[in-house]
Parts: sequence; C-alpha cells; structure tokens
Amino acid sequence: MNLVNLQDVTVAYGHLVPLNAVSLGVEDTDRIGIVGRNGGGKSTLVAAVAGLLQPDSGRVIHSRGLRVGYLYQSDSYPEGTVGEYVLGGMAEHEWAGNARTRDVLRGLLSGWDLDTPMSALSGGERRRTTLARLLIESHDLIALDEPTNHLDIEGIAWLANHLRQRKEALLVVTHDRWFLDSATNRTWEVVDGRVEQYEGGYAAYVLAKAERERLAAAAEERRQNLMRKELAWLRRGAPARTSKPKFRVEAANALIANEPPPRDTVELVRFATSRLGKTVIDVEDLVLTGGEERLLDRVTWQLGPGDRVGLVGVNGSGKTTLLRALAKERDPDDGTVRHGKTVNLAHLSQTLEELDPQRRPLEAVEEVRQYVTIGKKEYSASHMLERFGFRGERQWTPIGDLSGGERRRLQLLRLLMNEPNVLLLDEPTNDLDIETLTELEDLLDSWPGSLVLVSHDRYFLERITDHVLALMGDGKLSLLPGGVDEYLSLRDAAGDRGAVPSQDREASEQSSGGQPAASAGISAAEERAIGKEIQRIERRMERIGTRESELHEQMAQAAEDYTRLAELDSELKGLQAQKRELEESWLAEVEKLEG
Repeated sequence: MNLVNLQDVTVAYGHLVPLNAVSLGVEDTDRIGIVGRNGGGKSTLVAAVAGLLQPDSGRVIHSRGLRVGYLYQSDSYPEGTVGEYVLGGMAEHEWAGNARTRDVLRGLLSGWDLDTPMSALSGGERRRTTLARLLIESHDLIALDEPTNHLDIEGIAWLANHLRQRKEALLVVTHDRWFLDSATNRTWEVVDGRVEQYEGGYAAYVLAKAERERLAAAAEERRQNLMRKELAWLRRGAPARTSKPKFRVEAANALIANEPPPRDTVELVRFATSRLGKTVIDVEDLVLTGGEERLLDRVTWQLGPGDRVGLVGVNGSGKTTLLRALAKERDPDDGTVRHGKTVNLAHLSQTLEELDPQRRPLEAVEEVRQYVTIGKKEYSASHMLERFGFRGERQWTPIGDLSGGERRRLQLLRLLMNEPNVLLLDEPTNDLDIETLTELEDLLDSWPGSLVLVSHDRYFLERITDHVLALMGDGKLSLLPGGVDEYLSLRDAAGDRGAVPSQDREASEQSSGGQPAASAGISAAEERAIGKEIQRIERRMERIGTRESELHEQMAQAAEDYTRLAELDSELKGLQAQKRELEESWLAEVEKLEG
C-alpha cells in the first residue's frame, strides 16, 4: 500500500536547491536508507516526506490517517522524569506486560532509573530517551534522522535487529553503512537536487551505482565513437554503421572480479617497520582507573609496526582513557607506556581542536604542510582538501562558517598532513558523510603506520583494522579473532547490555567455579563433561594466542624478507581461522550449560 507520494517537490534555501522537482513514493513495505553528502538535502528530504516541511512547489500526499514517528537530529525536552517522558503515563503493569516496550527499555535504557529527572541527563542520554519513546509508540511510518548518534556498537546492533522485526515502513538518514545494510531494503541517494533510487541496502547500492557509472562511461565512449564515425562519414561520404553492445547481466560482478584486496598487509608491515623500527608502543603492567573503578588492571600489550587495531567496549569501559594513556596525554595509575624512538604520533580526540574562525581551510592545512606523502604518492594541500569534501570556494570559506562535520574533517586532515606514523583515532567518523568516509578509507589503505581505532561505526572499524581488542569490564584487554561478531556474542552470553562491574563478574565466576552457571535441565555428569570440553577448548585457544604473539614478533623481525613475511602471514591467517572455530565451539558448549 502506498503511504506517501512526492510530486515535483522543490525546496530551496536562497541559491541552494537541495530538492529540485523530485517525484517518488513510499510503500508500507519499504525500509529506505537515505545517503548523500552533508548539506546535500538528506534531512530536507526526510522532513518533506514526513510532512514537517512545506515545499516551495510541488505536493506531498499522505494516505488518510497516516501516523508518522519522526526522530529529529536535535529535540527539546520537557520537564519531568525519564519514565514520564518515555512511557507517556503508562502504568507499570501496562508497560511491563508489553513485550515491545520491555525490549525497547532493555535495548536503550538498560539499568536506568526511570525516576531520573530529564534535566539531569546528558545530550546523548536525552537522545536515547527520545528514540525509546518513539519506538514504544505505534506508527505507520518511522522516520529517523541519524538514529545511531550516541549509540555504541551494541546499541546499533540492537536497533537494527529491533527495526527488522517491526512492520512499519522505515525512512532513515545515517552515515552508518553497517546499519544501512542490516536494516534497509532500498536506498535513496540525494545528489545535486535529485534523488537516485536503488534496490537493496548499502552494499547493493554501491554495486548498482558502480554499474550505473560503468554504463554511463560506456555510453559516453559510444557517443564519442559515433561522433568520430560521423566525422569520418563527412570526410569519406559513406554512412557509418554502429552496433549496440549487448548488456551483460554479470557486468556488476565483473567490476570487482579482479579487484585486489584494499590493503597489501605484508607490504605495509615492511614499509611501517622501515619507518618505525621494531618498537612502536609497549605497555607493561598498565593500571588505569576512572573514579573509583579500575578500568585496566596490570595489562601488558604491544602495538607493533603496521598493526591496525580496533578497540571495542561499552561506553565507560575505558577506551578513550586508554587512547589518552597511549598518547601520553594521561599518566598511568601504575605501570609504563613506552614509545619507540622514531614514533611520530597523532591523536584525534572526540573534542574539536580550536581553530582561528577567521582563517580559511586551505590556510589552516598549508600552515601544517603544503604537500604530504601517503604510501608512494604525494598530494598537495588543495588536493587533499578536495578529497575531504572542500571543493572550489569551500577551501576559502572562513572556518567560523563551517559546520561541525566540516571542522571535524579539517581537524583530521591537519593530523594526516603532519605525516604521522602512529594514529590514535577516537570516533573519527562522527559527523562525516559516507563519501568522505570512503575517501578516508582509501587514504588509510595506503598509509604505512600503526593505528588504534575506537569507533561505533562497525563498517569503518572492520574495513580499516585487522585485529579487534575488547574491554569487557574485567580489567583486561582481550584479543577477539572473531572481531565484532565475537564481541557481541560474548556480550550476549554475559546476559547484560550495560557495563559489567568487575566485582559482579568475579562473584559470578566464583559461584560457578569459573564456568557459566549450569542449566537445571542437564545431569551432573553431563555438566562435568561439558566443563571439561570448555577447559580443553580454552587451553587450545591459549596455545594459539601464544603462537600468534610469536608470529607478530617474527613478522617484525622479517620485515625486509618479503617471502618469509608472506609465509608468516599465511600461518597467522590459518591460526585466526582455527581460533574462530574454537570460539564457536566454546559458545556452543556454554549454550548447553545455559539450557
């Protein structure tokens, strides 16, 4: 059933025309992701569809009685408690007996005191309450403008799963590509006042767009050929014959069939070692606290040359604190953090660096460096600004007139222009559009250094890093060969969406002999057998972990031996595959205990 129709809709802001004679419709089965550059008209489009924006011309037609739930990028909040705002006066027995309401509260407000005043919440917390309220209500169409802001990886995974299970139509603006792939079945791209429509989520959109561009290039080439033939006919006096190429269904697959991996890991490690030596950052017996809580407890870890590490954990687990300690911006409570002699470290924090609002982006970048070498290529400051979305006159716009996202891009670019060989990135994707994210990924693919990344953007994290470390709330830094999927599985197995206090975790382990509590549905003999199998799997995983550490050291030592590096890299990948299988077996055994 058709819910919304846009007929020749035009919206203009002065000389900017984000929507120009746009016609499209929304069906009740549609789950649409909206992509495009910052400032390109995504929010304008979703507001027009939702009926919250009157177009300058054209019509927006809603079906009779259409109920639209809309999440703004910014909201005002009433006085009162969280419970009053989110639950709308429902009695406890009403919301406690509603499965969807319980799921929303568990997914977004787990562990919250519903009697907390709204005035006591941070901006991110208020954003969660608004999203929770909207999802508890009933609608025909849900329109969400950047719903993943202020959500961690677990919250984003929960939201995608929750939306997949709902029957309402969905319209969502987000830069989170994993979320788009997980939650949507159509994609609208807002570009130059038009809305290009694609079937499928983000991955399907990228492939379809590449195919469109291939066909457009082929069409342009045919046009040029026709022009040449026409000129030849004029010269020869004979008609030119042309044949239309047959369309190949497999053309999209052919686009990527011979595409190499995004990064040559072995080459980058070799190059990084030549720049950094064998020592990058060594952490020994590190203790970090946050208030009265011990975030890291006697952690020993090494960041090697060319290592690309993603750091995950719930909000408040210590990710930002660890990055600051690695950057030597915060003293350890105990232990040491040692940098190699040749380390040139750059730390992108979550706070925007103060820049002179009167200066221009090109001036701000050129004062750092006029040219930068990334991998084997040299780029000018102006070229780099173009790659980061500052085109033409935008390079000369006063910094004070830039948006928060543009200032974030400028801050990141200034760091890269200083040619660091170690990058610590704390939520670098905040306020970046997908096109800029793609450019950043392309740059980092050929960047030969060591990197530690904290990001709630799962797509970016998995795309840029080779290993994932987790802060699970137990004071340890845990290597997860299975990446984000393994992290989410472990969090689900723990049965808790919030941070797990270490004392609670220890009490749980002590009560069950260090193993998960047994289910009442199995016998004592079966419980012992499962416990032994879990211990056997853990011993094998420990041996593999030891061998992985040895391989990393050997790869650093063999940095000049390309053949040896390839052999070690092959063995490492084999071990990682074994460890993933063991993790799955471990989780299967745990599920038996939990019944």
